[in-house]
Amino acid sequence: MADGAVANLKAQVSEAEWKARVDLAALYRLVALHGWDDMIFTHISARVPGPEHHFLINPYGWYFEEMTASSLVKVDLDGKVVQETTSFINPAGFTIHSAVHAAVEDAHYVIHLHTVDGVGVAAQKDGLLPISQNACLLQNQVAYHGYEGLALDHDERERLVADLGDKSLMLLRNHGTLALGKTAAEAWVGIFFLEKACSQQVAALSAGRDGILTAPDAAQAATKEQGKGIGFVSALAWPGALRLLDRKLPGYDT
Repeated sequence: MADGAVANLKAQVSEAEWKARVDLAALYRLVALHGWDDMIFTHISARVPGPEHHFLINPYGWYFEEMTASSLVKVDLDGKVVQETTSFINPAGFTIHSAVHAAVEDAHYVIHLHTVDGVGVAAQKDGLLPISQNACLLQNQVAYHGYEGLALDHDERERLVADLGDKSLMLLRNHGTLALGKTAAEAWVGIFFLEKACSQQVAALSAGRDGILTAPDAAQAATKEQGKGIGFVSALAWPGALRLLDRKLPGYDT
C-alpha cells in the first residue's frame, strides 16, 4: 500500500482526533526512520480524546513508513473497528495496548517495539544494567513482564498491568520494549532513551560481563532524580522530531 491509498479524514473527524491521528502517524514514521520497525509487526496506539474510549492503531499490512493520519484505524477497547474502513487490525497487537490504555489514565500513547537490541536486553537475565547515562536516567522507570507467547490471551492483560505498576517503560521478556506517555512526545522520548540504553548495553557487553564498568552509586542516585524530567525534555525534542520527518519522510499528516 502507498500513501494516498485512503481518503483524507481531516474533515470527517474532530480537531482533537485529527491531532491525535497526526501525532500517532508521526510516531510510526519516526520509528521507521530510526530503523526500529519490524516489517508490518509491532504497534503504536493512541487514545482518541472524548468519552467513547476509542483508540487508534495501525492497519495490519501497512509498513510504518507508509502510515498517515487518515490510514489509522479507530477501534474500541475490545479491538472492534468502529469506523468505516476496508482495513483491519492485528488482534495480538491490541491485546497489549488495550491493557495499558484501560488501566493507566495517562497512557494516551503506547509504543511497543521488537528491535534487535531491545529484545536482546529483554532476554538478558539481569535486564537493563546501570552502565550508561541513559540507563541510569531510566532507573525505577522500567518494569518487566515475563514472556507468555503471542499476546492472544486476554487474560494476560491483567498480569501485564500488574507488572507495569506505576512505571512508564517496560521490557517484555524475550519479546521487546514498551513505552507509554500522556503525549506522543513523552512516549517518543521514553522509547528513544530506552532503545538507546539497550543498544549501549549490547555494545558494552561485547567486552564480556567482567569488563563492564557499573556507574558509581552516587551517580546512579543523582541520575535517578534527573530522569524524572522527561516531560520537559520531550516538549523540547518533539518539534525537532517533526521537522526531521518533514525533511526526510513527509506525508504523515495527510
